[in-house]
Amino acid sequence: MASHSDQMKPVEFTLFEKAQLKMVPNKLKILLLLMAVVVVANAVTVAADYVRPPPRKNLQFPWDPKPSSQPQQVHVSLAGDKHIRVTWITSKSSSPSLVEYGTSPGKYTSRSHGESTSYSYLFYTSGTIHHTVIGPLEHNTVYYYKCGGKGPEFSLKTPPSEFPITLAVAGDLGQTGWTKSTLDHIDLCQYDLHLLPGDLSYADYIQSKWDTFGELVESLASARPWMVTQGNHEKENIPFIKDGFESYNARWKMPYEESGSMSNLYYSFEVAGAHVVMLGSYTDYDVNSEQYNWLKADLSTVDRKKTPWLLALFHVPWYNSNYAHQGEGDDMMEAMEPLLHAAGVDLVFSGHVHAYERTKRVYNGKSNPCGAVHVTIGDGGNKEGLAQKYKEPSPEWSVFREASFGHGELKIVNSSHAFWSWHRNDDDEPVKSDEVWITSLITSNCVATKETKQA
Repeated sequence: MASHSDQMKPVEFTLFEKAQLKMVPNKLKILLLLMAVVVVANAVTVAADYVRPPPRKNLQFPWDPKPSSQPQQVHVSLAGDKHIRVTWITSKSSSPSLVEYGTSPGKYTSRSHGESTSYSYLFYTSGTIHHTVIGPLEHNTVYYYKCGGKGPEFSLKTPPSEFPITLAVAGDLGQTGWTKSTLDHIDLCQYDLHLLPGDLSYADYIQSKWDTFGELVESLASARPWMVTQGNHEKENIPFIKDGFESYNARWKMPYEESGSMSNLYYSFEVAGAHVVMLGSYTDYDVNSEQYNWLKADLSTVDRKKTPWLLALFHVPWYNSNYAHQGEGDDMMEAMEPLLHAAGVDLVFSGHVHAYERTKRVYNGKSNPCGAVHVTIGDGGNKEGLAQKYKEPSPEWSVFREASFGHGELKIVNSSHAFWSWHRNDDDEPVKSDEVWITSLITSNCVATKETKQA
């Protein structure tokens, strides 16, 4: 990472950009300059006082014109029991939000119509963003589908209805050479679902980078459900002009309505014996907030006999021994950790810190046999590099920590046991660097089932 003095160099424009500026009214010129200052200031804030090794270069995406009605940036996500939401973008606004699908290639026995939206961001206007829910679908089944009646055929595999199930986990992806390496390694994993705890595209106000990110992940995200939550790089708010998360909410619609949430920034879903809570580190979370009240209500509905595993994801870690972003999750932890602990959450995944760390079961700042295992996995491949500097000595609750790029895999074998492994991809070799068997809290006296509570 460059030093603070390096980052504060004057904003420079290319000849093309200078020519464009001459055509822009003075007020908009001022706005563009203010945005540049905001982006630079944000970079300085992120830098903190640690040193990162040189990151890999951003990927280059050559211009590849496609027919205006051809689907692009296809990805799928869960949308309630036995349903999948298919999302794609077309440059033609009149293209139908239609998905045809079936269990044999080229033979579509079902079709669903959905909705479309778009958004404008200063001088950028998105393509038409289509969201269509298909189903009911059979579990653990391959479906072939076509979007909008045009373009290539895609295929997806629905998750199983029971154990075992494998979840791939990687946060803070971005669009660098390391991102490509991480995605290649995830593609080798026989996973059923991808969990992403925030910081997807690193577009950082440059909206076309949302499009290139969609292209980059399409081959994986169109084939397995991707369940995401927001990070700080999804904010993209401009005070008095643009609210935050407009691009993220338009492009990555999650099943918030299906889970009774009022916001796309937090929701829950169930898959093969696991109840997963996706929380928002950048929306209100205090005890009087809508998110807090929703979480309390959502956790009260969890049936540990039906879903013996309880997971939570959010962007900013609560347990972090890296100097990067130290203490940033304290307020959210103070408000929400008691709720997660009372519900018996087994594992918590977060990102933000560009490194890997795994804890013991922990609660209220100390090891606790009834607490959650916390995993920081913000090492997917971001443009800012790795957070190398850790606090010494290591806290008693920290088990394993390493500043390398990689991804994790959680294989939930049955109601009592899961196998967690973290695979670093240094030197483009997928090395299994950390692994552990985890026993669910439901097998201990820490968590009561609904039957026990009623007795």
